[in-house]
Amino acid sequence: MPEVSLSDTIITSLSAQEPWPDNVKLFQPYEVEQILLPDNASCLAVQAFLKMCNLPFEVEMRWNAEFMSPSGRVPFIKCGAFVVSELEPVAQFAANKGAAPCGKLTAEQRAEMRAYMSLVSNVLVNAELYISWVDTETFNAVTRVRNASVYPWPLGWLQTRAKRNNVIKRLKALHWHDKTLEQVLADVEQCCNSLSQRLGDKDYFFGTPTELDALVFGHVFTIITTRLPCRKLAETVRRYDSLVALAKRIDEQYFKRA
Repeated sequence: MPEVSLSDTIITSLSAQEPWPDNVKLFQPYEVEQILLPDNASCLAVQAFLKMCNLPFEVEMRWNAEFMSPSGRVPFIKCGAFVVSELEPVAQFAANKGAAPCGKLTAEQRAEMRAYMSLVSNVLVNAELYISWVDTETFNAVTRVRNASVYPWPLGWLQTRAKRNNVIKRLKALHWHDKTLEQVLADVEQCCNSLSQRLGDKDYFFGTPTELDALVFGHVFTIITTRLPCRKLAETVRRYDSLVALAKRIDEQYFKRA
C-alpha cells in the first residue's frame, strides 16, 4: 500500500478504523548541530501533543527531514500508510482515531482555540523566522552555521542562501521583512499579553491540555531556552510569568526534565 500524505488528502473514515500503531516515527532535523529555532519549536509542540494524548512514538532525526516532509516543514510523523506533517494535521489525524484532548470542548471553545493557535502561528513563528534569518548577527553566528552543518561545501552555502531567500520571500508577503526589531518585539509582546490574559491563573488554557497548550509550550520553551546573540526575544517572552510557568509545567509533566 503506497504512503498517503495527509497534507494533500482528506482524512477518511478508513484511517479511523485502524488503531494507533506502536511503531509511529516522528521525523525531525538533528537537535544538537542542525535544528533552528522555528523548527525546534514546531517539533517540540508536536511531541508535546502526542504525549498529552498518550500516543506512543519514536523520534528519528534525519539531516534531510524537511525534504522528506510532504509539506516541506518539520516535524512529520509516519503512521502506518500515512505521512502527516505539522501540528494541526497531526492533531486532526489523532482526533480521527479517537485521541483528541480537545474533544470535551464546546464548538465555541474549539473555535477560540483555533483563533489563538492562529495568533501564535502568525506572530511567534514569524518572529522566530525574522530573528533566525533576518537579524544579521543571529544569522551569521547561528543560522548559517547550523543550517549548513549537514552539507558538504559549497552545497551548504548554496542551500542556506536558497532557504534564506525563501524565508525572506515569505516574510515579505506577510509584511514582516521590513519591520524593525523593535516592531517585531512589540508584536510578540502583544501576542504574549493576549495569551497570558486568556490563560489567567489556570494550569491550561481550557482547563485540560489541548493542542493550544502544546503549541504555546513548543514556542515559549524553545525561545526561553535557546541561546542566541539576539536576547531580546527571550527577554520579552520571559516577562510573562504565566506562559513561562505553563512551559515549565508541560516540560516537567510530559518530558520528565524537572
